[in-house]
Amino acid sequence: MTVSVVLVDDEAMIRAGLRMVLSGEPGIEVVGEASDGLEALDLVARTRPDVVLMDVRMPRMDGLAAARRLVAEHPGSKVVVLTTFDEDEHVAAALRAGVSGFLLKVAPPEQLVETVRTVAAGGGLLDPAVTLRVIAAFAGQPGKGDAPDRTAELASLTSRETDVLRLLARGLTNTQIAARLYLGEATVKTHLSRVLMKLGLTSRVQAVVFAYESGLVRPGETAGGGDDTGVCRTP
Repeated sequence: MTVSVVLVDDEAMIRAGLRMVLSGEPGIEVVGEASDGLEALDLVARTRPDVVLMDVRMPRMDGLAAARRLVAEHPGSKVVVLTTFDEDEHVAAALRAGVSGFLLKVAPPEQLVETVRTVAAGGGLLDPAVTLRVIAAFAGQPGKGDAPDRTAELASLTSRETDVLRLLARGLTNTQIAARLYLGEATVKTHLSRVLMKLGLTSRVQAVVFAYESGLVRPGETAGGGDDTGVCRTP
């Protein structure tokens, strides 16, 4: 299956570089480019790509505003925020908007390709450079800043669903979660789908954010068998 991609960045040279990297990969096709959020909304409506690579700071409509619209209006097109600006507020806003990934523009080409493939397959991925910043921004901060109280929502989950969410947030893959809980991988996927539905979330990356916001998982906790690369993958 070919993965279709739309590139959104106000710098033509950045788009050209992204196109060069992705077009050289088998099974990936760049189907369009846009220079701001408004153009992106129109282009995605016409092309319905699998993945949208979205810059943050752009004229007319920024990437975060466009991402919120795209997630709501075109859930089949997964958004990856790609930016040079790694401030915590951008990470938090992007994840709360429901994007499926967050990468810095300095990420190596192979990581960009991996992200596109992972997100197109229904997973999520955070750049290793921002994973710890995400944890610091969300983890163990109940009642602080603008983080909502998640107590009632967390209580709506069954004990097994809570276990699955906890391990997901600690960086384990579906296969690792299944092994840890002595479940089939299909059962894990079912539990994760129910978690998303009950919590009103649109992506598994948002589920990770929820786990930290609610205090279910805190900084420094490890799953003893998760990925040591620092990349938060949620396939």
